Amino acid sequence: MNARALLRACRDRGLTVATAESCTGGMVAAALTDPPGASEAFVWGAVTYSNAAKRSMLGVSQTTLVAHGAVSEEVAVEMARGARLRSGASVAVAITGIAGPGASAHKPEGRVCFALADPEGVHAETVEFGPRGRDAVRRAARDHALAMLQAFAGP
Repeated sequence: MNARALLRACRDRGLTVATAESCTGGMVAAALTDPPGASEAFVWGAVTYSNAAKRSMLGVSQTTLVAHGAVSEEVAVEMARGARLRSGASVAVAITGIAGPGASAHKPEGRVCFALADPEGVHAETVEFGPRGRDAVRRAARDHALAMLQAFAGP
């Protein structure tokens, strides 16, 4: 994924971007701020690794966390909505998942939930990257989030 091209597409369309990340620990924000001039499109990033941070920084509800767990599309949706609302960005992408190790019977290693919030609403999806190791899952999740943003911003 070419972050420079993504940022150019956002600038050309007058779009601004925010991120809300858990398992990637800021990797998407880092990729987006690497090219010079990133501040013309990238406005805000939050790393909300703990549930307390998800609640206080993004407004994720305790009820949602208890009902669905931190690694769920429901939480990803609330993360993306919260990031978009708090940042004022045109679009926000959120990531929460299990990079590994530490999977459970119900939530396997490599499961990552994504959400993209834009003016029309929120799209969420779950990707099963599989147990390919922590670093590989995190990189794959970063790349998937960037691809979601690129699909929204266009070529």
